[in-house]
Amino acid sequence: MSKMINVYRRYALAGATFSVAISIGFLMQSGEANSAGRLSQQPASGVTPDLGAATPARLPPEALPPLSDVQDLSALPMLPREIGPKADFPSQPVILTVSRDSPVGMMPEEETTPMLGCDVALLAEPEAGAMVRVSLSAPCLMGERVTLHHSDMRFTELVGADGMLTVSIPALTEQAVFIVAFANGEGAVASANVPSLPFYDRVVVQWKGPVGLQLHAREYEADYGSDGHVWRGASRDVSILANGQGGYLTRLGNTQTPDALMAEIYTFPSGTAPLQGHVRLSVEAEVDAVNCSKDVTAQSIQLRSDKPPKLQDFHLTLPDCDAVGEFLVLKNLLEDLTIAQN
Repeated sequence: MSKMINVYRRYALAGATFSVAISIGFLMQSGEANSAGRLSQQPASGVTPDLGAATPARLPPEALPPLSDVQDLSALPMLPREIGPKADFPSQPVILTVSRDSPVGMMPEEETTPMLGCDVALLAEPEAGAMVRVSLSAPCLMGERVTLHHSDMRFTELVGADGMLTVSIPALTEQAVFIVAFANGEGAVASANVPSLPFYDRVVVQWKGPVGLQLHAREYEADYGSDGHVWRGASRDVSILANGQGGYLTRLGNTQTPDALMAEIYTFPSGTAPLQGHVRLSVEAEVDAVNCSKDVTAQSIQLRSDKPPKLQDFHLTLPDCDAVGEFLVLKNLLEDLTIAQN
């Protein structure tokens, strides 16, 4: 009887052990299923649920997402290089300030002065017809006003853009001295020997500003407008003078400068003229809108081979502006030339 009881006990223990094993297997399968469900229900925001301290169960391969659904991180936008980790920003703030100083006003105009080491040079060379070729070099005074002096004659010129000026001047002395003077005090001197001067008679009329004076010479008492009438509008060529065929008129001065000193010089080859006779000399003024009603101060210089130079100042008042276009003739101002036959 006791043996039968032991047999029953063995069967009961085996059944209990089998039931416990089945229960344990069921619980493990249920836990894996719940874990898989929780993973599949993870929020889209990427927040991982708290699984506690328990070790997560490994998912079966069929529960993992396919590789085609995984986003490539290289396609994500990157920060620009210029604001990357190598960017260098100032450590101190930049502060903008505005000057409150008052303006200093207009700067004074600078006076024209020669450059250091820039000399003014003058050269005088005799030419035919008792003329002298005067050449000025002033490379640092380009375009400047300059006054030329010879004996009692003066006139105003402008230095060229290249710093040069060349002009032919009738000589008034055999040992001719020429001086150039600038407003800043610069100047130069040159001289030339003119031995042919005694063969020529010369008359100079000089003035200042746009007064419209004109020197007229009527050779052998020629009429106005004829071949023997020498004036600004028919000055002739210097070759006629050099060949002894007639007189020649030279005009000196630059009318482009304000209040320029002007001069007109008539030269006759009295020492080589083939005919005897007279040359009628006169000074005329054309009345225009610029000089009408103005007072004029001028000067004449007469140079003859047999007489000393004659210098004379004269003053006149031009007619009023109702006489614009008319001519004022000063007949007795100059002494006529008497030409002897050679």
